[in-house]
Amino acid sequence: MTEEVQRRLDELRQLIDRYNYEYHALDAPTATDAEYDALFNELRCLESEHPELITPESPTQRVGSETQSTFRQVQHARPMLSLSNVYNEEELAEWAARALRMSSAENLQYVTEPKVDGLAVAITYRNGTFELAATRGNGFIGDDISANIRAVPSIPLNLRRSDRFDIPGRIEVRGEIYMRRSDFEALNNRMAESGGKLFMNPRNAAAGAIRQKNTRITASRPLRLSAYQIGYIEDGHQPRSHFESLEMLREFGFATSQESVLHDSVDDVWARGRFWLDRRSALDFEIDGMVIKVNDLDQQEEIGFVAREPRWATAYKFPAAQQTSKLLDILINVGRTGTMNPLAVLEPVNIGGVTVSRATLHNEDEIARKDLRIGDTVIVQRAGDVIPQIVKVMEDRRTGNEQPWEMPTHCPSCGQPVHREPGEAMRYCTNAACPAQLLERLHHFIGRSAMDIDGLGARLADRFVEMGWVHDAADLYTLDQEAVAALEGLGEKSAANLCESIDGSRQQPLWRLIHGLGIRHIGELTATLLADRFESLDALGKATHEEINDVPGIGGIVAASVVDFFSEEPNRRLVEKFEGAGLRTREHADGEVRPRPLLGKTLVLTGRLDRHTRLEAEEALRKLGASVSGSVSKKTTAVVAGEAAGSKAEKARTLNIPILSEDDLATLLTGEIPAEIAES
Repeated sequence: MTEEVQRRLDELRQLIDRYNYEYHALDAPTATDAEYDALFNELRCLESEHPELITPESPTQRVGSETQSTFRQVQHARPMLSLSNVYNEEELAEWAARALRMSSAENLQYVTEPKVDGLAVAITYRNGTFELAATRGNGFIGDDISANIRAVPSIPLNLRRSDRFDIPGRIEVRGEIYMRRSDFEALNNRMAESGGKLFMNPRNAAAGAIRQKNTRITASRPLRLSAYQIGYIEDGHQPRSHFESLEMLREFGFATSQESVLHDSVDDVWARGRFWLDRRSALDFEIDGMVIKVNDLDQQEEIGFVAREPRWATAYKFPAAQQTSKLLDILINVGRTGTMNPLAVLEPVNIGGVTVSRATLHNEDEIARKDLRIGDTVIVQRAGDVIPQIVKVMEDRRTGNEQPWEMPTHCPSCGQPVHREPGEAMRYCTNAACPAQLLERLHHFIGRSAMDIDGLGARLADRFVEMGWVHDAADLYTLDQEAVAALEGLGEKSAANLCESIDGSRQQPLWRLIHGLGIRHIGELTATLLADRFESLDALGKATHEEINDVPGIGGIVAASVVDFFSEEPNRRLVEKFEGAGLRTREHADGEVRPRPLLGKTLVLTGRLDRHTRLEAEEALRKLGASVSGSVSKKTTAVVAGEAAGSKAEKARTLNIPILSEDDLATLLTGEIPAEIAES
């Protein structure tokens, strides 16, 4: 048994040493944080059960990886230690109880801060002037990155003078170099446009920038520092608490850890951890947990350290937002507009408390860019409620048995050839009778943003299709109420309510029907513009590309999509069926053509209106033919400015665009056009 344990210990130590080297020295990790933590915890548990097998070279007995780079080496005056981790409320309480036992205090105060995921650095100032900066390295020796840190604009080269604290003779400031998510995405977009290699995540991007030999590259990267601790102070005021240390850092000109909070109880600490976990996906910077520190610095010294970590601090680690999995297959889902949407089938993996077995792949170009192959080990990411996605392939884990994948040339649902327009990312099945499209189109048609048929959900609609009762959306209006009532799980009352809801949808306004058709690029607003301009489905179907393109707010792509839709015979038959079923295919039920004196005019509303709500005014203007826009441009006919009108009114004045009052709006709504916009 001891031989097996020893073999596993050796294996774990080798793996952890390798991952430490990749993470700290190369800034090119091949294991996720969750994998690393699992291995490290297993090693620590085995060593606690078999203390006789602990060696001085074990990763548990040192701080981190040995540094290996071409940078000059710097020895830290005080070691930059790692933190222990807790994963739940019980482990947090156990950590706090241990810290209290090792102190002479009756109770402890704690400071919590979000754990920014970046590159740890130590920056030394002598008499208030920048002297030296180094990476954490192995905790005892790091790399001299002074030249690159000087190039980061957010890091002060001279400490700011303070009324509260004198500038010390020497001070070491510790913090995390990081990159905001929004800045990271912009950087990767620039890299893609220039043909460069994309970064895996913000932490890698920040670490790579700090290790550049060319400081101009470092200076061009959007790096920030979050200062989280004072390493030491010589010849100056010694703060008595961690909270006071953070105040001192802010006074000296540093951005400190976001929203640090002082707590009197472990219960409050736990509540704060859940607060950050809930906000995690909404933040513009990466965090993988929350740091908890005993506040009193004398108590910190009293509580002390173990081999590689302080006993007075720990980190509440959040459930992993990234995990590794195996790519088992790539399937194709056919969307309602015929899009061929690739979907990754994954070996099930728990990410952030949710079992993930599917991930979006966007399109075939994305698959090629990431060089995904069936059988690959991949990193999968899930943030908040975002659909899981594959971040990258772990190429070093390839065995040679992985299989390349190609987009099918025929639709997997109907077998018809698929088509890809030049310049577009997606392939399409152009068969309007494709069964897969039918289900997706039907789901869209009955949805709240389209015909809004209450009581008819996707599952019930699918049952109608499976039973052969519905072959297109128009068939919903010929359902037999008695047959529906006989279905399992329904009944006479449910069937009556459903059929009444379907029948009532016949009178939905024209824009809902246009949107419900599922034409590519047609959303609710565009459908409203088309309904206002053409006033009937028949007129829209006969409109030319030029006529549609001339509608304010609609461009050539939308116009081409509408013309293409009505050029298909199955789609024209569907429109005829809607007319036969009594749906409202005209803007006005009586068929009367209303005067549209504002046709061709584009209006913008801004400020507070007293006599109308914004929606009422917009709807009334559209009925008179106007296009209502949310922004001011040279194409704007006039701006209606209510009280407290802001930048839109100012821009209109700059562009010499007429500005109308609410009285002018009332005149407009009668159909009378003011002289200043009559000719525009």
